Amino acid sequence: MNTDKVNKDYTPAVGRRKTAIARVRILNQTAKGIEITINGKDYKQYLPYFEWQEAIVQPLKVAGRQNIAISVRVLGGGQRGQAESIRHGIARALLKTDETLRPNFKAEGLLTRDSRKKERKKPGLKKARRAPQWSKR
Repeated sequence: MNTDKVNKDYTPAVGRRKTAIARVRILNQTAKGIEITINGKDYKQYLPYFEWQEAIVQPLKVAGRQNIAISVRVLGGGQRGQAESIRHGIARALLKTDETLRPNFKAEGLLTRDSRKKERKKPGLKKARRAPQWSKR
C-alpha cells in the first residue's frame, strides 16, 4: 500500500531545450506581481538580458497571469537554452492548472519542445559537417 503524501503546495513541470533542463514549480500562494526565482536568485538577476526575461514571462502574458510565484531549478546548457527551457516548463505547469489555455499556448508555440541539439563531430571531419580543405595539387 502506497501512503505517499500528495503535495498540494505547488504544481510541478519540466521544460527542456538542447541540454538545459528546468524543473518548474508554480507555488500555490498569493504573490504581489510576478515573482520568479531561478536557482535562488531573482529572474532579472539570473538572466540579465531583456530578451531572455521576456521569453520567460511570455507564457504568463498569454495566460493573463499577473500575480504568481514561480520557483525554478535549472541546470545544463547556456543561458539562452536555460531561458527557453524555463519558458517551456512554465507553459507546461500553467497548462496543468488550467487546460483551457492549450489553444493559446499551441498558437504561440509554447508547448512544442524544440528538439534541435548540437550535432556530434564525425571522424575524419573538422566539425560535425566541416571537411578538411581540399587541394587539387
